[in-house]
Amino acid sequence: MENKSAYSLIVAIVNNGHTDLVMEGARNAGARGGTVVHARGTGNAEIEKFFGFSIQPEKEMVLIIVDNEIKDKCLESIYQVAGLSTAGQGIAFSMPVEDAIGLSPIEESLTKEE
Repeated sequence: MENKSAYSLIVAIVNNGHTDLVMEGARNAGARGGTVVHARGTGNAEIEKFFGFSIQPEKEMVLIIVDNEIKDKCLESIYQVAGLSTAGQGIAFSMPVEDAIGLSPIEESLTKEE
């Protein structure tokens, strides 16, 4: 039995201060919003040995739940504006969302607000 999820969670990890780039890219591809989580990267063991201290740069994670129909477009757009070759030096990946509550199509939420 195949259990195909309707949504995916996109996780983008970028240098501190570059979450606006991620959200700009995601919104350009149809995403509506996201959640920012402050994080800390782990230092490279070789750098730690050479300098004698650990390097743990500040990072930020952006969590975005999107419809599967726009997932690939969102990932590509995020990578274009905040990928490894940019100041954000970000990576992004997606995971299926098995169950979700509180999500509704944009048409439904606009109708409720009116």
